[in-house]
Amino acid sequence: MRYYLSSGSVLKLLETPSVYDIKNDELYELDDDAFEFLKKCSDVEGGSGKGADKEFIEYCLSKGILVKEPADVKRPLIIKSPVPSLRYLELQITDRCNLKCKHCYIGKPLNNELTVSEIKPVLNEFEKMQGLRLLITGGEPLMHSRFGEINSLLPEYNFRKILFTNGLLLTEKLLKWLNADEIQVSVDGMEHGHEAIRGKGTYGIVIRTIREAIDIGTTVSIATMIHRENLVEFDEMDRLFRKIGVKDWTVDAPCISGNLKDNLLFQVAPEVAGKYLNYGFGDGLHGGGEGFACGLHLMSVLANGDAAKCAFYSHMPVGNIKEGLMALWVKMKPIKLGELECFHASCQFMDACRGGCRFRAEDIHKRDLYRCHAYGIIK
Repeated sequence: MRYYLSSGSVLKLLETPSVYDIKNDELYELDDDAFEFLKKCSDVEGGSGKGADKEFIEYCLSKGILVKEPADVKRPLIIKSPVPSLRYLELQITDRCNLKCKHCYIGKPLNNELTVSEIKPVLNEFEKMQGLRLLITGGEPLMHSRFGEINSLLPEYNFRKILFTNGLLLTEKLLKWLNADEIQVSVDGMEHGHEAIRGKGTYGIVIRTIREAIDIGTTVSIATMIHRENLVEFDEMDRLFRKIGVKDWTVDAPCISGNLKDNLLFQVAPEVAGKYLNYGFGDGLHGGGEGFACGLHLMSVLANGDAAKCAFYSHMPVGNIKEGLMALWVKMKPIKLGELECFHASCQFMDACRGGCRFRAEDIHKRDLYRCHAYGIIK
């Protein structure tokens, strides 16, 4: 019997050899023997089950990693990733938007956008660097003047593509056309809370879009920001998102930047917001960040071509994509947990929290008080 790596699975030579199930966003670490067997299975001729670990084969079949018929798919080169690996690339293709959210970290958009000729080399290099998730962001990414061309590029690549959107421009026709594995929609409350931040009439459109997306089989996750007008709505949001079949719900507190500087009444103090950070559900990241603060495997490419630790650090770019993705990545300096105040305070939650958001802490080494309150470190 011969076995074949499924079309939705791809081998990744990260710090630990792995196989990545793109559709289900599952990363499985492998020993050397398992990796070599799956490498043979990724060839056109497939891999023979003779002498192989039968239990491992059955497990891979049950998870859809292996199939018994050849998969007609282009396989990328398997090249050792840099260490640390760049697993998550935020690609801010435009800063244009159809909303003026009161908490938007970008502030007034400058009408920057990456060109298709700039984007394609970035995607090529991200795949070679063994990337896992491409996060397509804005502004509102659907506002890019050549989004159709960008969308047509996406099927070429063996990583997960996630579109971050406010949901207002998505129709059922557009959802079916979209070459994304997942959409992440911003929902900042029930009707009152959401529209207090995003504008009157937006809530009904967004929830209807989410329901339509899930009904046609699109994977949907939701991101929510904590603000003054949605605090009483979290239990109701939790019930709604679970009921309609949302995959992941991420809850965070906004940083004071962009439009929030002019709308500070919406800000919630750490001692209040902390408990709301414990809402949300889903799998999150794939691990692998032990001993380091947040962002170990993340880089952001901004709409002007600059690259930074994350989009909040747009004022501190390490360079521009003209230099190449690998050249930019090696300039990133990971932050060790031992450098943080939390480490010297011997915080028992350090490995889980990893210091929280470095930008929100307002100093690269200080504590993120929102996370301290979430974990009950500060009462």
